[in-house]
Amino acid sequence: MSKVSHCFHCGEPNPTDTNFNVVINNVSQKMCCPGCEAVAQTIVDSGLSSYYEHRTEVANKGDTLIPEELQQLEHYDLEKIQSDFIKKTDNITEITLTIEGISCAACAWLIEKQLRFLPGLMFINVNTTLNRAVIRWDNEQLALSKILLQIQRIGYKAYPFQVNQQEIFYTQQVKSYLRRLGLAGLATMQVMMFAIALYADFFSGMEEEFIHYFRWVSFILATPVLLYSAQPFYANAWRNIRNKTLGMDIPISIALLGAYTASGYATIVGRGEVYFESVSMFTFLLLLGRLLEIRARRKASETSSNLLRLLPSMATLLETVDEVVTHHLIPAKTLMARQRILVKPGETIAVDGIIRQGQSNIEESMLTGEHLPVFKESGDTVYAGTVNVSGILTIEVVNVGNNTLISDIIQLQNSAQKNKPRIEVMADTVSRYFVASLLLIATLTYIAWSIIDADQAFWITLSVLVATCPCALSLATPTALTCATAQLNKQGILIKQHHVLETLNKIQHVVFDKTGTLTQGNFKLLNVNVGNEQQYTEQQCIDLAANLEMNSEHPIAVAFTALHSKKMHITDIENIPSQGLQAIWHDGSNDKLVKLGHAKFCKITFPFASQELLLYLTIDSELVAIFELGDEIRDSAASLVNFCIKKQLNTTMLTGDISNKSEEVANQLAIEKVVKGVSPQQKLAYIQSLQQTQQVMMIGDGINDAPVLAGAHVSIALATGTDIAKNSADVILLGSDLQKISLLVDNARQTTRIIKENLGWAIGYNLIIVPLAVMGLVPPYVAVLGMSFSSLIVVSNSLRLLK
Repeated sequence: MSKVSHCFHCGEPNPTDTNFNVVINNVSQKMCCPGCEAVAQTIVDSGLSSYYEHRTEVANKGDTLIPEELQQLEHYDLEKIQSDFIKKTDNITEITLTIEGISCAACAWLIEKQLRFLPGLMFINVNTTLNRAVIRWDNEQLALSKILLQIQRIGYKAYPFQVNQQEIFYTQQVKSYLRRLGLAGLATMQVMMFAIALYADFFSGMEEEFIHYFRWVSFILATPVLLYSAQPFYANAWRNIRNKTLGMDIPISIALLGAYTASGYATIVGRGEVYFESVSMFTFLLLLGRLLEIRARRKASETSSNLLRLLPSMATLLETVDEVVTHHLIPAKTLMARQRILVKPGETIAVDGIIRQGQSNIEESMLTGEHLPVFKESGDTVYAGTVNVSGILTIEVVNVGNNTLISDIIQLQNSAQKNKPRIEVMADTVSRYFVASLLLIATLTYIAWSIIDADQAFWITLSVLVATCPCALSLATPTALTCATAQLNKQGILIKQHHVLETLNKIQHVVFDKTGTLTQGNFKLLNVNVGNEQQYTEQQCIDLAANLEMNSEHPIAVAFTALHSKKMHITDIENIPSQGLQAIWHDGSNDKLVKLGHAKFCKITFPFASQELLLYLTIDSELVAIFELGDEIRDSAASLVNFCIKKQLNTTMLTGDISNKSEEVANQLAIEKVVKGVSPQQKLAYIQSLQQTQQVMMIGDGINDAPVLAGAHVSIALATGTDIAKNSADVILLGSDLQKISLLVDNARQTTRIIKENLGWAIGYNLIIVPLAVMGLVPPYVAVLGMSFSSLIVVSNSLRLLK
């Protein structure tokens, strides 16, 4: 008896006399009925094949009819599928969507306007450069399928941003434009042959019926250009009209359809002028401009896609069965925390994890922009997307997929685009009203020229419609900002807030934290001075300090925790920022109050003299030990301070350290002012006092500086992978090179200059071209070239930021 196969979708037996199949992950799978076949095909077409990899139970049997649009989109509500592309915090869900069909700022405005009516939607921002939208909503009030359905109903197609899907969409879009462009180019060449001959009077003496014949041939050749090649312009225009908004493709469509209709009428009735060569040529040039613009936008947006491509799809899982270690090659996204993987030399690490065995040099340039490999050994943290250069490593999985550092970086890229700078909002608003003004000007132009010279009225109106370019205005700012943030990301500089590049140009005062910012934060215990009574040994004092510092994130803690040898019973630990730690020590006989910190905190009347950082250990208010710690200045600190001096920026060191080390560091680096021994609240108060007269940038280590980082006009933090998602700073530096801050400032100034150039070109071009077109001084082919290349010039100028 032959073995009965079961439906891959619902698990029921497949009837022997049916043949329903769906290709899932490149394998043809049998289905039991048309309903299951339709549902499975919908899941595959929506890019959700991973549903079948992650499901733990088979699905319900599909309906016998193909599901409606909402039923298709409801697959996105499945939790197992959503885990691949959403971020959740409590009931708040965030997603980045790819949206097909966006062509200008009006499209973005329309999508944002329509979705804001949905109950439970908390935030939406559409980026016209990337063709992506960042959306946040309350999961209890709104489902993802409803959001996708609403976008679909206004004429766009949306799906979760995934690199492979984005690549497929881009390839299909380019191929579609090339086909349309090829047809328009061939037709233009043929029609132009007849048009030039007619205009040059090459057919003089020829019978009128032959001339009329050539007009009909031109009519036939121009028709597929108008109906097929120009289709993207009509689709966008109809979408705008249906949703009662004005986009740039409306005047373009009016011009094309007007010229074609007038020419068709003249051909049929046998009198009047024909403009078929103009219709074909306009379409060809417009498509060429749009295609070049798409490719330029693609170059600006490919950085985050390239980051995701660094992640390997497979990983070698290590499993121990009966004390025998086995190796299995499995999909990397199926890995779970605490599992172990093997990474060979030359392989890319698939997860964030901790090295449990082996040592190697790790190439982290994709994170930090620094190309020298970093030596790592057992106990060190490694990140997904980095490359194992030399040794064989066994890595324990900590984070996979959306929870990895590389995903956080991409999330920060999107976060930087969430809110638009004032200048971009203004440009978008102007471009929307610009189209309405253009249609009014074109109408008045036609009326005026109908009176002045009726034969020229149509041509001149056509030029007015196609010459102007609000698209260049709406692209001026977002393309520059996208290119700037992409280039900064390559350097290991992550921008979290939209205003950073705009505000950096106004900075007048730079404030530095000392420990972990200007210094390396790698403290070493140089000396231990135990009290004269010698009631406690040096090791006991170190152990006591280490047990206290285990509860601190300050870099000082590392100096003690590396040396301690005994666990002590300590409770009621209290961390007083910028002062010290105190706790109750249960030493077996009675409870004692232990303090570790600065002299003032420990109530030391006569502090010990030293150029190094001093910490005092007291037990029940009795001084038992003085710890002397050393910390080295970062190699790049002097370069950054010199850069500030060169740019005539005021400098201040703001630190909680009350030792003489603060003045020593400030003098070595030529920092103008030192404010020491201040708490986080006092730091914030000092920054606020500066902000009354100056624009202030704060640079800290992102650990104890949260209030002051949040309060400064621009804040920058040096952060590790664990800090990145929770940091209060506007900018995060990956790596330890402070010179990147000078790159950031220079990049901000260049970005502002390019935005001004873009806006200057876009506004200047339109102010010049509109009067010239109205006066009849701009031929239609020059008008269409000007409009196409106006947008291209803006995008190309922005691409200079990627160099």
